Amino acid sequence: MTTIARDLAVSFELDAAHEAHEPPEARGIPRDGVRLLVSLDESEPIDTRFTELAELLEPGDLLVVNTSATIPAALDGRLPSGEPIAVHLSGVLPGGLWLVEPRRPFEGSTAPLHLDHAVDIELLHGGATRLLAPFADSQRLWVATIDVGLAVARYLGEHGRPIRYRHVRADWPLAAYQTVFAREPGSAEMASASRPFTPRLVTDLVSRGIVIAPLLLHTGVSSLEGAETPYPERYRVTPSTAALVNATRAAGGRVVAAGTTVVRALATVTDGPGRVHPGHGWTDVVVTPSTPVRSIDGLLTGWHVPKSSPIIMPKAIASRGALARAYEAALDRGYLWHEFGDSHLILGDRSAA
Repeated sequence: MTTIARDLAVSFELDAAHEAHEPPEARGIPRDGVRLLVSLDESEPIDTRFTELAELLEPGDLLVVNTSATIPAALDGRLPSGEPIAVHLSGVLPGGLWLVEPRRPFEGSTAPLHLDHAVDIELLHGGATRLLAPFADSQRLWVATIDVGLAVARYLGEHGRPIRYRHVRADWPLAAYQTVFAREPGSAEMASASRPFTPRLVTDLVSRGIVIAPLLLHTGVSSLEGAETPYPERYRVTPSTAALVNATRAAGGRVVAAGTTVVRALATVTDGPGRVHPGHGWTDVVVTPSTPVRSIDGLLTGWHVPKSSPIIMPKAIASRGALARAYEAALDRGYLWHEFGDSHLILGDRSAA
């Protein structure tokens, strides 16, 4: 059995056998047929399938989902030296600037590229990206301008491609990176916790009295690494969603966040007593065990790599021991990681909120 440290740093080695290298549909599995591990209080984790989600929730529960759609945020370019480079657009910053990650082509994908000075990048399909300065203390993210002669969204639609890392071994169309809830383009990477949902499953949930409420958070590139300063991401929580969260908890129902993006958005607008308020703008909130979100009773998420910020977030909902048992079980039972992988449902103890 793999040993998982029972402290704030869940530590383990993730090998290729536990990585999802393609969408489940390419493995002959429907979107909602991926595996689901359920962590409930201090019980032994339960194996099931995502299709059974409605059986695990109760009438009156509220599922909050992210309606951000994925954009084709990867562009090809070259440095002044002629060296090829990939530019991953992470998101728009206040003032019309962009946050981007320069990367070098490597073995059919890309790898980190740490630049030590500002530089202009010529884009292969016209236009340029000017790296102005590193973002805060990051060694990989830059504040940049993008000059392509037309709206950036249109340019990406014509020349961009979905961001792909080495664990995904082939290119997949943008549709593979969209969720059933996707409405407003803006995420550099998919809000992948909601990928397994299908219209059939949504109908099953609603017909059983489980309410679904939307919010928006445009997620940037990958997760924070090490001690990186959190970068701002655009979010919006509407008055109707805020009211549904408050009403659900007042009536004794559970609020389950579909993904860490939903947790961050709700954390931004939840006050000390746990009441949610509408809001919009940019958020750089990071949720940790020392900063629990009192408006959330459960989390539906994927499996996160060691030392990333999302792996810490579930500890604000589940105990360290419960989370360690879940990761041990997932590794032992062959669950798959990353955006095309399997899922994890954590239902916390409301009495601790």
